Amino acid sequence: MKKLFEKDESIFAIVLIVIYVVGSSVMQRISAQIDIQFLAEVMFNMTLSTVLLVFIIKNKLTEHVGLCKPQISAAKMLFYIPLLMIALSGGIIFGFAPQFSPVELALRVLMMIFVGFLEEIIFRGFLFKGMAKTNVKSAIIVSSVTFGIGHIVNLLNGYDLMKNIIQIIFAVAVGFLLVIIFVRTESLVFCILFHSLNNSLSGFASAEKLIAAVGSKQATDFIILGISTAITIAYLLYVLKFTPKKEILK
Repeated sequence: MKKLFEKDESIFAIVLIVIYVVGSSVMQRISAQIDIQFLAEVMFNMTLSTVLLVFIIKNKLTEHVGLCKPQISAAKMLFYIPLLMIALSGGIIFGFAPQFSPVELALRVLMMIFVGFLEEIIFRGFLFKGMAKTNVKSAIIVSSVTFGIGHIVNLLNGYDLMKNIIQIIFAVAVGFLLVIIFVRTESLVFCILFHSLNNSLSGFASAEKLIAAVGSKQATDFIILGISTAITIAYLLYVLKFTPKKEILK
């Protein structure tokens, strides 16, 4: 791992992305076969997270990948409240109804904690930093778009096409916001916390009341997407305008 990282961090990140995406898809099928939803994914994500964390600590890369205290005060970042608003706007504000059994729900939340860590470290911590060595703007665009498109794997796991497209659009928008937060604060801590929370809350959300009001599940998905994206863009513009620029290439 160390030799590949030192040779080309971007390639290192791409290899991690392939391992993560393929592994997650395979593990989901295994969980379905053993009839314990999310169990195999938890084991895989926990193992990969542990391996990466040990690699990061052993090679003194904690600050490099953003596992450190933000370099901008929480007040300057509006105490990250907009991130909480984005997570809540994903559907849970329109109804609370757990979609899984207690055991499955616990496994899903645990899985999402690891997913938040892995995706932020891989896409922001390694892919962005690796590409930023040559072109920061391109790194921001590629890491954000790649993060969004990476969700297309859900189509292979039975997701509805329109739902998957909506998820990709939102993921790209959030990807831009999170990478800018990383650039300005030099930390991924709140990005990881947001990512884990946002994904976890989706397992508790129920938009049945909104669906009943507008009369369409598809229209409801677009309304939720619009609200979430609007908050994301507003916070992105705030961070760009009111937080000091930082040198991220360390």
